[in-house]
Amino acid sequence: MSAAPNPVDPPLPPSRPNPGASPDRGAQEVPSMSSPAERARAELHEEIERVRRGVEEMLAEQSEPVDPELRRELDTIQEDIRRYVKARVRKSEKKTMRAVRRVDERSDQIEERLDRLEAERREAEWRIHTDTERMLDGLLDEMRGIADRLEGRGTS
Repeated sequence: MSAAPNPVDPPLPPSRPNPGASPDRGAQEVPSMSSPAERARAELHEEIERVRRGVEEMLAEQSEPVDPELRRELDTIQEDIRRYVKARVRKSEKKTMRAVRRVDERSDQIEERLDRLEAERREAEWRIHTDTERMLDGLLDEMRGIADRLEGRGTS
């Protein structure tokens, strides 16, 4: 019997663009499964294969035909293990994607807040400039008024 196929069908590319990312921030990469998880999955797969091969070798050494019921049970166990690993990998991927979406949403919120703060800063600078200009114009008018009064008194 050949080695069991990889339980993740089909394998995901190492990274892919995040569909929820805003276009002006550039294409973001979604992290693939973490390397410790990949290593653990590979080790589990290798251990399962080692045990399966050991059982098959033991049966082959007995020189008796393999009991069909035992063969079915081995095949059932192997299929159950594949389904279990596949489900665990899917669950882990979904959890990772939820975390990535939450980080993206938070980043978008922070970006929007920064944009609002920048707009408020520009508006405050404009108000300060115009208020200062109005105040200086008022002071200039008062100075002219004082100068006009002093001029009128000094010539009499």
